[in-house]
Parts: sequence; structure tokens; C-alpha cells
Amino acid sequence: MANFWQNKKVLITGADGFIGSHLAERIAGEGACVRAFVYYNSFDRWGWLDETEPDLMENIEVFPGDIRDPRGVREAVKDEEIVFHLASLIAIPYSYHAPDSYVQTNIGGTLNVLNACRMEEVERLVHTSTSEVYGTARYVPIDEKHPLQGQSPYSATKIGADMLAESYHRSFDLPIAIIRPFNTYGPRQSGRAVIPAILSQLLHGCSQIKLGSLHPTRDFNFIEDTVSAFLALAEADSGIGRVVNVGSGKEISIDALWTWRFASPGKRQRLYAKKRD
Repeated sequence: MANFWQNKKVLITGADGFIGSHLAERIAGEGACVRAFVYYNSFDRWGWLDETEPDLMENIEVFPGDIRDPRGVREAVKDEEIVFHLASLIAIPYSYHAPDSYVQTNIGGTLNVLNACRMEEVERLVHTSTSEVYGTARYVPIDEKHPLQGQSPYSATKIGADMLAESYHRSFDLPIAIIRPFNTYGPRQSGRAVIPAILSQLLHGCSQIKLGSLHPTRDFNFIEDTVSAFLALAEADSGIGRVVNVGSGKEISIDALWTWRFASPGKRQRLYAKKRD
């Protein structure tokens, strides 16, 4: 079977981030010609791509810019066949303090990508959503028909970006697929996330592990699995015009995550015996 990605011209916005950097490396390893759109800064740093192996960087062209700049975005999209749009502001707490920046980046930036992809007639645009658009679950497992709830400025701007993407498919026949990942974890993830926070405390020998609220449940997915979903959706014609949730379909509470994944075997046995009693 021919390699779908061999010599494909691929643009990834947000390629300097957690998921974006893994995606760029994976596709470059598949033989694609990757243009990595990274946020320009005066330190000449490329985010997580600074750690990419030199042999992979031979297939990656770094394009510094700002997703809020329509001219720069169109220049980045020019001559590309497939576009993965991941660039966004993601921290929920910060969105309460700086909602304007989230609107400009997540909604305005997405509009720039949509217009550029339409004008340059790309073959496929994979737009990245988030499970945060569902808010507090009204039922589980959460499917694509679950109501959208803007519980924070962050989630509200992601909902707005998703709706814009849908409208460009329906109004202009832009070949868009919307991917909605659930709780990705793995190397390079922000230390604010629960799994890195637990690991950091364990590595530092903390006598008491701070877990926060124990009852919330999550659908955790390893980064390589999430990246595989991005590739699969880009390859599948059936994904055009659809929103696709990406997850395991299995939920686990923070309590259970700690008890059965991070606690010592002895503690697991004691907790198991206590639950049976």
C-alpha cells in the first residue's frame, strides 16, 4: 500500500505546542514535507520543536508568525495540500483574565486559516476542537450530539471557532474535518495537567500528593494515539463535514487514576481490601 503522506505538503499551525510538535514529527517521519507554523518570538525559539531530532527537522520547515495576522497565515498556507490547524490559546484559568486575547487568537486566528485555505484551495483542513466545548457532562459517554456549553471564555471561543469551521464547509464547500480530542497526556504536556502534576510530586519525593478534587472523571488518551487519530481523519474522505470525538470511550476518576495507576502496589492492596470491607 502506498504511503499517503509520502511527499505530501502539510502545514501545521501550533506546531510548537504539545500535540502539534508530536504531529509534526510523526508526519515528517512518514515522509511528508512539513511546514511548521510557530508563534514568532524574539528569542529565536521554536517551542517543543527545539527538541526534535535533526534527521526529522530535515523534513520540517519552520515558519514563524502570528495566527492573528491574515497575510502571514495566507503565506504559510500557500502551496500546501493539507492543513492541520492547532494554534490556539488553551489555558482555561487565564481566559477569565484575558478573554479578548482568546477571541482574537481562537476565533480570529481560525477565521484567518479558513479564509487562507479557501483562497488557496487546499485539499483538506483538519480543525482542532476540544472536549471542553461540552462543558460539564449531561450524560456519559459524551458523543458528538452532546450540547455545547461555553463554561469559560476559552471553551466559548473554541465553540465559536468550531461553528466558523462548520459554516465554511456548508457555505463554501471547504473540505473541513473537525477533530475533538479528549484529555491527551504524554511527554511535553503542561505541568498544570493532572498526570504531569502527580508525576512531578512523586519525582520530588513529596510526602503528601496534592490531587485536588477526586470525583471528576476524564477520558485519558496517550499522545501517540491522539496523533494517530489526526492522521486517520485527514486520510478519510468520510470525515469531511463531520465533527469526530477522539477518545477511548472509558472514563476514570482522579481518585481511581491515583489509586490504581500511581499508588504503590502495597497501598493498592490496602485500598482494595478497605473497599471490599
